[in-house]
Amino acid sequence: MLREIAEYPNSFGPISAGGERIETPRYTLCIGRGSTWNTVQRHRFAASEIDDVMAEVHGLLRERGRDSTQWEVGSAAEPANLVDLLLERGVVPDSDPYAVALVLDREPPPGPPGAVGRRVETFEEFTAANEVQFAAFGAEGDELAESRALLPDLWADRAWLMHAVWMDGEIVSAGTAMPVSEGLLLYGGATAPHARGRGGYRALLRARWDEAAARGTPALITQGGSMSRPILERAGFEPVGHVHILLDEFG
Repeated sequence: MLREIAEYPNSFGPISAGGERIETPRYTLCIGRGSTWNTVQRHRFAASEIDDVMAEVHGLLRERGRDSTQWEVGSAAEPANLVDLLLERGVVPDSDPYAVALVLDREPPPGPPGAVGRRVETFEEFTAANEVQFAAFGAEGDELAESRALLPDLWADRAWLMHAVWMDGEIVSAGTAMPVSEGLLLYGGATAPHARGRGGYRALLRARWDEAAARGTPALITQGGSMSRPILERAGFEPVGHVHILLDEFG
């Protein structure tokens, strides 16, 4: 169960306001608030059904005015050659195309002296924390404008938790999370480019761990891509699976 949650966190966490999750016997389609955030997960179908499944997914998204989606293919996906089948049909590797599913079930080290990690408490703090994420992940143009416009709705959605780390009075690291019965699902942990190498990300992990422990569910569940995986593994996260991330633009 932990492997599947770590590979497909969007299929198990609470559905945020404005989002949608469509569960079928063959796959789970997760649709976010932002017009470009969609992902197909938990694949369970025969190889011969691939064209029918893709057409069905594309139809569901077109009905909602969307023309692209990720396919997140975990280590136990069926068919076993799903990545190859998608590539043969013009789907391409995403910008960070491979992630490892990771779980931490023991207390991580604390952050450096002077780093203060905690939940954000005001909309102003929430906005500043999101700006750290936007900068770290290179959001720009229409994507950035849409993400900023969604912030009031995200703040009002109490299914999401936002933690941040302050150094010298400035937010330098931030990340969102969702509580589930097994622990906290972690999303979007990031450090401002000018503050990297100072231990902010480590302090962020510890703040999220303390949150999970206080809830009586001491475990952190996430995915590590090319940038975050080394940091997460140094902090004690153990690999439990993997995910190939592909981009399907069908507009």
